[in-house]
Amino acid sequence: MVDIATRVWNHKWKIDPIVRSLIDTDFYKLLMCQSVFRYKRDTNVTFSLINRTQTVPLADLIDEGELREQLDHVRTLSLSRGESTWLRGNTFYGKRQMFQPDFMEWFEKLTLPAYHLERVGDQYELTFEGTWPEVMMWEIPALAIISELRGRAVLNTMKKFELQVLYARVMTKLWGKIETLQQVPNLRIADFGTRRRHSYLWQDWAVQAMMEGLGEKFVGTSNCRIAMHRDIEAIGTNAHELPMVYAALAKDDAALAQAPYDVLSDWSDEHDGNLRIILPDTYGTQGFLDNAPDWLAGWTGIRIDSGDPSTAANIAIEWWKQRGEDPTKKLVIFSDGLDVDKIAQLQSEFAGRVKPSFGWGTLLTNDFRGLTPNDALAPFSLVCKAIAANGSPTVKLSDNPNKAMGPASEITRYKRVFGVGEQVAQKVVV
Repeated sequence: MVDIATRVWNHKWKIDPIVRSLIDTDFYKLLMCQSVFRYKRDTNVTFSLINRTQTVPLADLIDEGELREQLDHVRTLSLSRGESTWLRGNTFYGKRQMFQPDFMEWFEKLTLPAYHLERVGDQYELTFEGTWPEVMMWEIPALAIISELRGRAVLNTMKKFELQVLYARVMTKLWGKIETLQQVPNLRIADFGTRRRHSYLWQDWAVQAMMEGLGEKFVGTSNCRIAMHRDIEAIGTNAHELPMVYAALAKDDAALAQAPYDVLSDWSDEHDGNLRIILPDTYGTQGFLDNAPDWLAGWTGIRIDSGDPSTAANIAIEWWKQRGEDPTKKLVIFSDGLDVDKIAQLQSEFAGRVKPSFGWGTLLTNDFRGLTPNDALAPFSLVCKAIAANGSPTVKLSDNPNKAMGPASEITRYKRVFGVGEQVAQKVVV
């Protein structure tokens, strides 16, 4: 096993690449990319980095030259023969040849497009523009690079034994969480922590700890490279990006109201089984389900990613009952701001009512809270979102108004079209 503290101490050469592979990304990015490649490949999309935690001054912490080196390195990457073989020949969710030959031929030739970076006050403005299948592949590497460079900036101020003690403490902290989860009956949990991880090495360590500590309760990781190297399941379905872009392309209010369902219609043509997971909260869960076509009720389950998780799960249960479905056979994936106490509580509340599952993210792969002076390594809320498609702005409403994004006039329009009323604000942890 890698001695992470010693490795960090040796981060002294000019460039130690943070992202070393195009499959050091979330599995759902590849699944979505193939769908976009099939249906919307010529759409022009702009992505932008958004730091929701403005108290973390990224431009003061991270050297611009070093950031450019890391971003430039990603543009030199291409699939290795082994990675291509794994994607072409592996079985994902029980399905062989998940990724079709034409998509793989395109992916094997992919070079990520150029980026735009400038300093604005104490933050960075980082944007990516290009055809949707190409530019969307920047999201996860960009987030991982920013997160790790911020961590390195703090770690570079620490001496060798400080680092050894720091990592001993964070390993103990994580193992304590795993011991708590060992006591949760019938748990199904996966690593969803790539995008805001402390580092690749730490995410890999966390995954190995989960494998050993939780056994069959640990069902896999969203990180494709770790899944390949550790021979475990790659986990993921789809994200808000799809309905946000489809909605931005809508020509009128009627098309806008239909856009979230058009996304899933296209998705159903590609996938079945456990990949048919609804993400209903982009423009409000209640309204999405109230207006959903009947065929969506037959899907495998939903993922809950904003608002109060218990409320959203109960809304889904009532919706399935109204549509003549048995909720006890439905998968409900909780994935927003989770830590062990919330995981245990939700498992207890919903076991037997649905099939609960958990995507544990930042507080698995980056929980250094309370371990450094001034909490300098505490995780922060960083996202990289599609902000425009073919020149039209994107909008996300969410079940949590603190996660809403888009121009104010468009937010007002979307709330009207999707019938979103008063919402309860939730603290955005990560």
